[in-house]
Amino acid sequence: MSFSKENRSHTLNGIVFVALFASSSLYLGELPWIANMGISCLVIAIILGIFYGNTLRYQLPPKWTPGIQFSAKYVLRLAIILYGFRISFQQMISVGATGFALDIAVVGLTLLFGTFVGVKILKMDRHIALLISTGAAICGAAAVLAAEEVLKSEPYKAAIAVGTAVLFGMTAMFIYPALQHAGILGLSNHQFGLFAGASIHEVAQVVVAGVNVSPESGSIAVIVKMMRVLLLVPTLIFLSFYEYRLSKLRTSRHPLANVPWFAVFFVMMIGINSLHILPASFVILMNKGDLFLLTMAMAAIGMETNLIKIKKVGLAPLYLASILFVWLTVGVYLLVKFVL
Repeated sequence: MSFSKENRSHTLNGIVFVALFASSSLYLGELPWIANMGISCLVIAIILGIFYGNTLRYQLPPKWTPGIQFSAKYVLRLAIILYGFRISFQQMISVGATGFALDIAVVGLTLLFGTFVGVKILKMDRHIALLISTGAAICGAAAVLAAEEVLKSEPYKAAIAVGTAVLFGMTAMFIYPALQHAGILGLSNHQFGLFAGASIHEVAQVVVAGVNVSPESGSIAVIVKMMRVLLLVPTLIFLSFYEYRLSKLRTSRHPLANVPWFAVFFVMMIGINSLHILPASFVILMNKGDLFLLTMAMAAIGMETNLIKIKKVGLAPLYLASILFVWLTVGVYLLVKFVL
């Protein structure tokens, strides 16, 4: 057992080791030239983790490995639960039914379309296709981490999905404001907020893109984006039942055993945050702590990622991510411009 009397100190050493990577990633993420590019500490953490895991990992005491695995699994669950303090039901109501309907359409269609193209057309591994589609549909790295926990997939698959979310999310972050300022998109500030919030992958990227157009666009974009984050809960439940139906063990294991209960606690935290019964300073502290935990989980997943396996996958994940990027750009734009 990882926390048995004889292994407890080794496991804790592994957790502290991951925490050091997270601290370094947070420091690097706050450097102005990195922050201005919209590169989050989560991305830095997985890059550092992958680099370490494929170069110096053999020097790590083997007894520390359970600490890394604990960070990639249980620390991740706690981080997803605490993510609920970033959202309130009042924020979602302020955007209205239009924004919520847009998010539901984008998330649902992206998941279905991405999975179909990835599995049926590109003949990809099912888990990789689902992870890439989930990252594109909801909130990039955080969604990939949560889905990876439900799917029980290998760490390198999550690393691939995170990489595509970062690449195309950053592309959108730079291109969308440029197109808007050039008059090509022709959207109002309100419309651009809807467009950016419903189509860009990462929360940080949404903030940068929205604010670069106008304060109004930035506010709306963030709220629409957080409404997409809330849809992570039904998505995870759907994925758990989807896995159950495809599992060879479905005759012996009840589907409720696969329900990601940490997602339920995530909604509970949103509810508590919406009541405004907690001091603002406490909520800020929780959000900072949650960011640290998410960064730890990302670093741990990076350490567990084997680049040789990523290389064997080929270019199919990049093709799928490119197709989803085009869909999100063109499809969401048309919905915002001509339907809503």
